[in-house]
Amino acid sequence: MDPADPHFFAAARVPVLTAAEMRAWDEQAINAYGIPEPVLMESAGRAAAAVVQRMYPAGRVVAVAGSGNNGGDALVAARTLWMWGRDVDVVYVGRSPLNEALLHGWDLYPRRAEEALPGAAVLIDGLLGTGASGPPTGAYADAIAAMNAAGCPIVALDGPSGGDLTTGATPGDAIRAAVTVTFGAPKRGLLLFPGRERAGRIVAVEIGFSRLADDGASARLITPAWAHAVLPSVPPNAHKGTMGKVSIVAGRRGMAGAAVLSGLGALRAGAGMAALVSPAANREILQTALPEALYIDRDELDPDFLAGSKTVVAGPGMGTDDEALEVLRTIAKQEGIAVVLDADAVTMLAANPDLRDAFSGPLVLTPHPGEMSRLLGIPIDQVTADPFGAAAQAAERFACTVLLKGTPSLVATRGRETLAGVAGHSGLATGGNGDVLSGVVGAFLARGMEPWDAAGAALWYAGRAAELAGRGRGLLPRDVADALPAALLEPPARESALDLPGIVLDLPPAR
Repeated sequence: MDPADPHFFAAARVPVLTAAEMRAWDEQAINAYGIPEPVLMESAGRAAAAVVQRMYPAGRVVAVAGSGNNGGDALVAARTLWMWGRDVDVVYVGRSPLNEALLHGWDLYPRRAEEALPGAAVLIDGLLGTGASGPPTGAYADAIAAMNAAGCPIVALDGPSGGDLTTGATPGDAIRAAVTVTFGAPKRGLLLFPGRERAGRIVAVEIGFSRLADDGASARLITPAWAHAVLPSVPPNAHKGTMGKVSIVAGRRGMAGAAVLSGLGALRAGAGMAALVSPAANREILQTALPEALYIDRDELDPDFLAGSKTVVAGPGMGTDDEALEVLRTIAKQEGIAVVLDADAVTMLAANPDLRDAFSGPLVLTPHPGEMSRLLGIPIDQVTADPFGAAAQAAERFACTVLLKGTPSLVATRGRETLAGVAGHSGLATGGNGDVLSGVVGAFLARGMEPWDAAGAALWYAGRAAELAGRGRGLLPRDVADALPAALLEPPARESALDLPGIVLDLPPAR
């Protein structure tokens, strides 16, 4: 894991589009703003050519084009690279005649795949675009199989052919791209598995679209500039009271580690004070492992103590027995306090949905897909097939902010765009990282942040901390917590490693 290879975002607001939203944006540019379709295609193809030239500057390029606009983009890219002196071949798989006008008279006569692909240095995938659905068939399926077997990197245009650009599903064979050059904005299906794995490195390029209206996208990425902007600054005369107190109700007997990790997350994220509320059996462990935090015996919990907190985090390793449920009911009765329900607390809410009405302050739920399936009463595979829909449904049903953990993790709340978090890596797939994250959310809420902002910023900084920890598969939750201060100190602006004009986004491959 190379922490020096960060994500690049050109702006604080980067929308994430469904295939339908992308088509609507395309039509708006053409019909409402008078941008001719050939101009958009020319811009897309030339931008893709620039990325290919920068990343793969040597060797023969083969563009494999279909008959739609995606194929037109590929033909423009091929012609542009030919004009720049590259050795280029074209394979055409379209069902209608080749649009030779896109070649501007250059002698790029199509060849058969079996003739052109051997010995190629890089392939351009222009077979299927945003309008495609279902498994590829016929010549398209054959071309995808031949390209995947060619043994050289593939640059996909807009998205890997064969993948659904809304759901990320691959109902049949799909291109395995090294790089995906996507136009205007990233598509939702590029962030969802298995589409994310097939996309490789994702580079979004600006090609002259009209301005996307604020309500033109149902989702957007969490960017470092956005996270930095919503995070409150620390006043020079700050003290523990102004930085907020977080009470963490966690860790039944034998699960003290969950309380420690959540407390670490809160303190490393800047909480002024953390109190660990846990059974007496955990006292010695907690006060030894995290002496910076207060300890409160859960059996002697005084509601007035909770009332003095800015935020309560409940659930990590808490248990789901009757005693734990009674503690959760006590928390719910605290008026106006921001509450984060994680892990076991989410499970208890799912089993006792009437409990929602008892919470009067801001509420954040942080389920993983299994807990989300219990909240909504639907199969887990339904959650993973449409996490955007599941997160939005839970936010509506429970009238709160929902942080659905996954890849990507999502933040949904009523009346707002869904936030998608893309920082981090597969090393986070270790028990305890969710506990750290709940503590970070709690710390940000204690600073007075709105739930949507707090959950989104927590996703960025915890994910970035995982990258900075530099431990890859050996990453421990404590490593994430300990790297949070470095993540919080990072400047929001970075340079694109590609150093090309018009780059909107540059994400490393899934890792």
